Amino acid sequence: MVQDGEGSVGPAHAPAHVPVMLAEVLALLAPALEPTPQTPHPVLVDCTLGLAGHASALLEACPEAHLVGLDRDPQALAIARERLAPYADRVTLVEAVYDELPDVLADLGRPRVQAVLLDLGLSSLQIDSAERGFAYAADAPLDMRMGRSGPTAAEVLNTYEVRDLARVLRRYGEERFADRIARRLVEAREVEPFARSGRLVELLRAAIPMATQKTGGHPAKRTFQALRIEVNGELAALESVLPSAVSALAVGGRIAVLAYHSLEDRPVKQVLAAGAADRAPRGLPVVPPELRAELELLTKGAQRPTEAEVALNPRATSARLRAAARIFDPRQAGGRPPTPPDGVPLAGARETPRTTTRPEEVGA
Repeated sequence: MVQDGEGSVGPAHAPAHVPVMLAEVLALLAPALEPTPQTPHPVLVDCTLGLAGHASALLEACPEAHLVGLDRDPQALAIARERLAPYADRVTLVEAVYDELPDVLADLGRPRVQAVLLDLGLSSLQIDSAERGFAYAADAPLDMRMGRSGPTAAEVLNTYEVRDLARVLRRYGEERFADRIARRLVEAREVEPFARSGRLVELLRAAIPMATQKTGGHPAKRTFQALRIEVNGELAALESVLPSAVSALAVGGRIAVLAYHSLEDRPVKQVLAAGAADRAPRGLPVVPPELRAELELLTKGAQRPTEAEVALNPRATSARLRAAARIFDPRQAGGRPPTPPDGVPLAGARETPRTTTRPEEVGA
């Protein structure tokens, strides 16, 4: 997936889907998907299935693996279903937001899995479907929903107070001119409510100083990112799913996360680093077994795409890949369940309905 809608084109002219850092993801996750006598059919959970580029490659490379694919976007699930038809007997698709992972696994009777993948941000489908309003390069209705429910971007723009709009722009877009933009948005909507992205882009061009536009990229980039995150509750869902994903891993299982900006990458780094540190008090000469580290980091910092990949697929430019392996489960030693670092909440199930596609339906 990718960060934003810069340079988007319509579906009829969309480039072929190119999974970001595919070789690196395969190298990190495939070892956990090798069958063993105890686990003859290891399970991969792709929490952000999208167009199934990573998932199909992993199923091809790991012929005994079973896929549980989650996505909140029914259009993406329909396309993924077609792409995954050759592996129909090894695939279960679920329409769900990724922070519903604990409930999904409970419903499927899969309390432990061998691999988890999170590819954050927008999918190529969402960017290239101009009518969904994610891209600032095309005039379209201000929707920006990844799924079928929740408020649209237009509703956020037309109903939030100035201070709330400024908060969203500052927090989720890291926009320097959040207060100025928020005031102008409220003034403009009193004349006419916002409905399409083109008018919003015009306002942003006028609100942001020209000197900043020359050095800071497209003037709409940060605002569109902020609105998308707000509409879809992306960061709250991410902070919720990370500890749940680690908790779902069997010992020997692996997790890989692709993030596309610092707001996504920061909680990933925090949760994996916390899991890779023991929990014994400082100065204790011996770490009790139940307090030892639960994870081993598989990447030194965040891996970045190669220059060759970026040249072929510019949407990979900002990707950051982190991964870890589960080396210890304190519950097996009678200890407490894993806990996230301070400020990262435990997973909480959403009260939204979801639809499960069983394996026999995938090729339908």
